[in-house]
Amino acid sequence: MNETSFEVGDTVKVHYKITEGGESRVQPYQGIVISKRGSGVSKTFIVRRVSSQNVGVERIFPLFSPNIDKIEVIKRGKVRKAKLYFLRNRVGKAATKVDSAE
Repeated sequence: MNETSFEVGDTVKVHYKITEGGESRVQPYQGIVISKRGSGVSKTFIVRRVSSQNVGVERIFPLFSPNIDKIEVIKRGKVRKAKLYFLRNRVGKAATKVDSAE
């Protein structure tokens, strides 16, 4: 259902359903996919973004979660590694730089 074709290095926007009290809303979370792991129903992926104070924030999403409304690919990335953990050591704009596939 949520198996869209995104890879490590892509910039994605994950629309995630949040339930507070009796109300639910959809909150987008945009960042670079730095890792995909698991197989079958337990597949997860990590999305990293840099917040306004240049603080890196990572979030782990289960791929087949019913709370994921949709996953949009904003920009394709061209990388040679399966895990982009080296982006954690970078500061500022360099932390969001990945070669584009176009």
